Amino acid sequence: MLSAHRSPLPPLAVKIDPDSRAPLYRQLYDHLRGAILSRQLAAGSLLPSTRTMAAELGVSRMTVVVAYEQLLAEGYIEGRLGSGTYVSHSLPDDHLVARSTPHVTPEHASRQRRLSQRGQRMASAAQSRVMGRREPDTPRAFRNSVPALDQFPYELWHRLVVKCSRDLPRGQLAYGTPAGYRPLQEAIAAYLMASRAVKCSPDQVIIVAGSQPALDMTAQLLLDPGDVVWHEDPGYRGVRGAFTSASAQITPVPVNGEGIDLEAGIKAAPHARMVYVTPSHQYPLGMTMSLRRRLALLEWAERADAWILEDDYDSEYRFVGRPLPALQGLDTCGRVLYVGTFSKVLFPALRLGYLVVPPDLVESFTAARVITDDHPPVLEQVVMTRFITEGHFARHIRRMRTLYAERQACLLDEGRRLEGLLTLERTDGGMHLLGWLPEGVSDVEATQRAWNTGVETMPLSILRHGTGHSNGLMLGFAAVNEAAIAEGVTRLHGALSTLIR
Repeated sequence: MLSAHRSPLPPLAVKIDPDSRAPLYRQLYDHLRGAILSRQLAAGSLLPSTRTMAAELGVSRMTVVVAYEQLLAEGYIEGRLGSGTYVSHSLPDDHLVARSTPHVTPEHASRQRRLSQRGQRMASAAQSRVMGRREPDTPRAFRNSVPALDQFPYELWHRLVVKCSRDLPRGQLAYGTPAGYRPLQEAIAAYLMASRAVKCSPDQVIIVAGSQPALDMTAQLLLDPGDVVWHEDPGYRGVRGAFTSASAQITPVPVNGEGIDLEAGIKAAPHARMVYVTPSHQYPLGMTMSLRRRLALLEWAERADAWILEDDYDSEYRFVGRPLPALQGLDTCGRVLYVGTFSKVLFPALRLGYLVVPPDLVESFTAARVITDDHPPVLEQVVMTRFITEGHFARHIRRMRTLYAERQACLLDEGRRLEGLLTLERTDGGMHLLGWLPEGVSDVEATQRAWNTGVETMPLSILRHGTGHSNGLMLGFAAVNEAAIAEGVTRLHGALSTLIR
């Protein structure tokens, strides 16, 4: 204890532990710095001399000298010739920490900090999209849109990352090309032509950070404010946000057994500028657009001078027969823009996807990329290229296709225990299936009850436009193993039993 009568300071507890691993000078420095920052030692306070401090603490004078010198160098104390050592009036931390935020009234905030009209639309669309999303953690039953992370070949991926990092030419550390890493463009083009019958050259492939940037870029470049777009109903909320931020007018178009209802779309908005579709596996209902409907849609687009935005988000996972050819492969007039992603095939954190544009749009889309994010990260593209060209990607897809079929079968089998509460519907592909609640039961309320018991579902109603009634739940089966699926069904049964009597 530094006593008041021995120094100009108020009583100040300084604990020096000779058994601590921290050096004695560091312990003294930490105590004095803490006392200064907490204002226990006020600005302008006179510190004891090094000799006095050493005597009171029972340490060598050099210990105190080193501590004082450190504090002096960092600006916490200052020496005055012939007078002594004092606590500084201006502390370095005062310039490093954020000032306290002044109180802002709602009226002032709305007047001074108002978002632009486009910003308001974007924020509103984003809030609706993230509704119900949780903090990142280990996936649990029945989380949607997450692949089998427990089956991803981590060791193989790690080896590729290490090798590609070591072998990466120094030139690749400079700015990359806006459209993406050329070898990856070539690998994706070859893969799409072989597996999805997509007709494209590598130049038409633009690498993006997942499907959402591709949707947003397409909306911004091809739509003017007020342009009408068709959107599947129910359908993916992410593209709805892209259209909203582009000031487009969204016309919901129902889907039937053959996909989007073309007649309903033409009746509602015959002069639409763009139509968004998921023809290979409609999101979220799961039907496949028939060949007749595909040809009719392409014919209408050419006649109406409209664009077709094809989202092929999980077509790799088809359990009955081969994956169907993409709509883009049937296009002879350059009307289709094709979007794909690796997030649902490999892992969401990868943030790599691709956009295939018609040849006459390549230059415009590439130029626009320069003023958005310039180019995607290079290392991930290099690793992804190796993963594809060495055959790991195709093998992983084959393994996951078999695994997901098994996990869906497990969910359907376990789901028999939900009879009277939820009727599960088999799907021919994808990573989720639908469960139908009894008439009059709220799927939003069911989702909340399930969440409270440790189970995740998505209510179908939030994917519909407007306030249309729906009583379906989306249950993802890809992310968890069979034991977790069985446990999830047990928990879901308990949750729904409290709602449905």
